[in-house]
Amino acid sequence: MGIGYYAPTFTKKSGMGMTSQRYRLLTLLSCIGMFLVLIAGVLVTNTDSGRGCGSDWPLCNGRFVPAYTVESMVEYTHRMISGLVGLLVGATFLVTWFWKPARHKENKLYAGGALLFTVMQAILGAMAVVWEQSSLVLALHFGISLFAFTSTWLLYLTVKRQTLPNNHAAAKQPKSLPVTTIPKAVFRSIVAVIVYCYGVVYLGAYIRHTSSGGACEGWPLCNGDVIPELSGSTTVAFAHRIAALLLLVLVAILVIYVRKSVGKQSELVSIGNKAIILVCMQILSGGLLSATLSNEDVYIFTGLLHTVIISALFSMLILFAVRARQLSKASN
Repeated sequence: MGIGYYAPTFTKKSGMGMTSQRYRLLTLLSCIGMFLVLIAGVLVTNTDSGRGCGSDWPLCNGRFVPAYTVESMVEYTHRMISGLVGLLVGATFLVTWFWKPARHKENKLYAGGALLFTVMQAILGAMAVVWEQSSLVLALHFGISLFAFTSTWLLYLTVKRQTLPNNHAAAKQPKSLPVTTIPKAVFRSIVAVIVYCYGVVYLGAYIRHTSSGGACEGWPLCNGDVIPELSGSTTVAFAHRIAALLLLVLVAILVIYVRKSVGKQSELVSIGNKAIILVCMQILSGGLLSATLSNEDVYIFTGLLHTVIISALFSMLILFAVRARQLSKASN
């Protein structure tokens, strides 16, 4: 007796002009759009354009079309992209909840999460403009955006499985696993690592908003020392580096644990291996970020790279947890 990931399939066509392929395209566009929102937000932070539109919202310095300055255009572009993507996410939510073929429980969960976190990040972004927020609150804004992106990505992955032709869908299913090989502890362990990872992400976002990255010169050493003199911003920057290294250790231990629990050929192990690669890439991109701090033009791009990788890593860990949850429930 074995278990596998079950993906219900759509009918090919339904009323109101919606089809399974169009729905899949809609979820893909929502995912791409949310990714662009993340990128635009990082550009606002890296170019110090957060106050480019003054304290006005949704207008920019009292105008619908702002006067041209780099800061105002970057900030206003971020707002426009966020607004358009918000409409796209809202449309995806409505289709998911009211188009009968799309009304699967998992789809509604991801679509609802995407809409919730999109609204939350919009409200927090508006509050940051109208009322000057602390760096602690601004760092939270990125964390919420990360959840919004992950929700749209998971929705697209799920819908993609559901809309695959039957023969292809079968090929995509993970190999059957014995019922006794999916302990609940696997899921709980993955969740614990996700919580820790979110803390590392938040700390990194806080460093970016407080411009504390330069407190640790050089990489991998900090100011030429294995353990630098800990005070002020240096403590925060050094703590982030240690936390990132510990994340790599935790993910590696987690994958070893999963491999012993479910077997080397499991889809879970494949996802875990990808997570390890992404953690390594994230650490190396952090070193690149440190090396380019003094070059503002290059730093913008290394900052974007750092964000892209952490977004992929966080989403991969969430997928890790989702698959583990599905398998542990199926084994009961």
